[in-house]
Amino acid sequence: MSYLVDQSIERLKYNNVRITPQRHAILEYLIDQDSHPTADEIYKALEEDFPSMSVATVYNNLRLFTEMGLVKEMMFGDNSSRFDFASTEHYHAICTRCGKIEDIYYPGLDDVEVVASNLTGYEVNSHRLEIYGLCPNCQKERTS
Repeated sequence: MSYLVDQSIERLKYNNVRITPQRHAILEYLIDQDSHPTADEIYKALEEDFPSMSVATVYNNLRLFTEMGLVKEMMFGDNSSRFDFASTEHYHAICTRCGKIEDIYYPGLDDVEVVASNLTGYEVNSHRLEIYGLCPNCQKERTS
């Protein structure tokens, strides 16, 4: 994981972005977590180590990371945004009961943008796939 942190820090430096301890901690937290946290969850996880950090600092850094392509913002119907470190293209399985999000790495859909462009005439620049269902824990609770 430290390789991803180091690589991301170098990219920020290359773009003349100052590396603050808070910025480093937010980035490292996103890389270490696979839970796709919200900005508030990131803030709560880091506030003990950075008591002077504000929620606005977290949001501003997430916006910066998103603009630079280091992080992807995932917006859902409940108006919540979750953030995912964008190391490789992947899809998401989302539990309709508890909201848990799992990454799915499936290269078989790489040509979907070309097909969509050919069928619609759109100039496609990205795509997102979400699979909805019950996670294993919620399935167990349902049958208990």
